Amino acid sequence: MISKRIKLGISLALAGLAVSAAVGAAIWPHAYGAGAIIVAQDEPARLSELQIASVLQNDPARIVRNIEDALAAGDPDLAESFVALAQDHRVALDEALIQRVSDAVAAEKAPGSVAKRFASGLVTGQADDVASLSGTVAGDLFVFGDIRDAVREGKHLVMGEETDRLVLGLATAGLAVTAATYASVGTAAPVRAGLTLVKDARKVGRLGEGLAAWAGRSAREVVDAPLLQQAVASGSVLRPGQTATAIRAAFRAEKAGALVRLAKDVGRVTEKAGTRGALDSLKLAEGPKDIARAARLAEAKGGQTRAILKLLGRGALLLTAGAFNLALWLFGALMTLLSFVASLKAMAERSTQAWLDRSKRRRLRQMQAAAVRPELAAAAPCG
Repeated sequence: MISKRIKLGISLALAGLAVSAAVGAAIWPHAYGAGAIIVAQDEPARLSELQIASVLQNDPARIVRNIEDALAAGDPDLAESFVALAQDHRVALDEALIQRVSDAVAAEKAPGSVAKRFASGLVTGQADDVASLSGTVAGDLFVFGDIRDAVREGKHLVMGEETDRLVLGLATAGLAVTAATYASVGTAAPVRAGLTLVKDARKVGRLGEGLAAWAGRSAREVVDAPLLQQAVASGSVLRPGQTATAIRAAFRAEKAGALVRLAKDVGRVTEKAGTRGALDSLKLAEGPKDIARAARLAEAKGGQTRAILKLLGRGALLLTAGAFNLALWLFGALMTLLSFVASLKAMAERSTQAWLDRSKRRRLRQMQAAAVRPELAAAAPCG
């Protein structure tokens, strides 16, 4: 007979196994997903794929709502990005909705509309799409835009007035990069476009606070303030060649490495995800590392980038506050596994003890039986 204590131990161990298995089965999908996200935290494309899959699993209609919102806001580029995202994740869309997006994109790309936005970018120096960026970059390549910005902000500096040192530094760096673009027959053009876009994002308030602070410090370092003051004191947009040469003399190329790398990454985003994708990235970024991640995301996801940034925000670039919750799922899974192992160990120990006890009792009975047989034989009467 198995003792009551051992029976109770085996019953408790079996109960622990059952509970651990049930809890483990319930949290395993969450723990597996959390582990996959943590492993992918340094791969923006994979990280966004996992998170988008989770978002769509919980709310499949979210893409359709975002397409409708984008069309209502007059942003067919964003709507087209959501269509591409839906196709990649096999989300079915109504053909009529897809046609509406195609019509809106075609209207935006009409020659008259493109020419108007190009002229606007050339004159105002503000860009929010490919056409207006082309105009803005054209103005900067002809040094008009950068001279205008450098002279304006430089005169503020000379007069002791409030100066946007970031725009001033970017314009000064832009003049130097423009000269390098001509000298290299266009190979520095992505950096030139990147500097222009960062400058434009600053002007229209679409530069993330953290990134703006970092870029402001970097821009301050690349400008020799005394030389710049001398340059702008007599500078004018009416004498572009002379003024540009004087301003370029105030540029510290040895201090511009980080700013140029930022501009290069912005250019990579623009090339793969468009001007608006780059502006979205600049708005979300808290530092140059975020822009570098955005460039890697854009290179992997192309036209889907804007939709991904819209759905996930900065979480598309790196793990944010959710990392703690993810760690909790993994911790819960680990505790459940340890509980299962402990219950299995307890059951094995109790079962082994029960088997040993039965073996001991069986041997004892055999020994007692062997001892009784000789006695019976001796007590039996002789025939």
